[in-house]
Amino acid sequence: MKLKSNHYYIRKSHRFLGLLLGVQFFLWTLGGLYFSWNDLDKVHGDHLRAERGHFPASLSLVSPQVVLDKLKASGGLDSVQSVQLVEIAGVPAYQVRYFSGAVVHAGQEASGHGSGHTSASLKVQLANAESGEFLQPLTKEEAILVAKGHVTTPQQVEGVEYLTEAGGHHEYRGKPLPAWAVTFSQPGNCTVYVSAELGTFQAIRHNQWRVFDFLWMLHTMDYAGRDNFGNVLLKVFSIFGLFTVISGFVLYFVSSPSVRKVKKGTLKAN
Repeated sequence: MKLKSNHYYIRKSHRFLGLLLGVQFFLWTLGGLYFSWNDLDKVHGDHLRAERGHFPASLSLVSPQVVLDKLKASGGLDSVQSVQLVEIAGVPAYQVRYFSGAVVHAGQEASGHGSGHTSASLKVQLANAESGEFLQPLTKEEAILVAKGHVTTPQQVEGVEYLTEAGGHHEYRGKPLPAWAVTFSQPGNCTVYVSAELGTFQAIRHNQWRVFDFLWMLHTMDYAGRDNFGNVLLKVFSIFGLFTVISGFVLYFVSSPSVRKVKKGTLKAN
């Protein structure tokens, strides 16, 4: 029985790896072309966003302490993370992020021993910055006003959806919930996402972004959440790709007539 040469096995391995990786290489190239030929600012939808103004210096505001005192009086304030002045449908408002619940500092467990932990939960309270009165989470009508204020020349509202969850493939993934999704027919078939509790714009998504996001999933090979660039599948295909390139060089070296002539000449010289 005649044994097959190393040349044969190298050629077979190279062809198998090429077939296995060819489709993915094509998708990587296709995604790379789309990424490089598109302006990232446009992908993010910056060209669809209206320029935001500033509050006038003459604005009459109550102190944020008024809002904090009300939260303390309600027994729901342990500590404050931030207080921010935001605009909600033309109204200046304080956005207070605070912790509520029993807080156990490090080294002070309830029993007086141990390393300690915290059970406080982060909450958000909106308040009218001119009167100090608490505001409720955004209604559908208020969310539409906020969305329209962030889009250039908005057209007809196609639909409004209230989101309480967003999976790993949703275009609003990883952002504050609950949220209102306000979709316009133009420009760019865009959807503006507004946080109900924060009262503010969070993201804008349009067709160009959606194509980018789909190709990004194919590029990263993260078919579960799209954004994990260190997943096992990508690492495996990267290693296979390296083997494919190396096997191609080896195949050229063992099958090249020029290399064989050089080797023969070396042998004769010896």
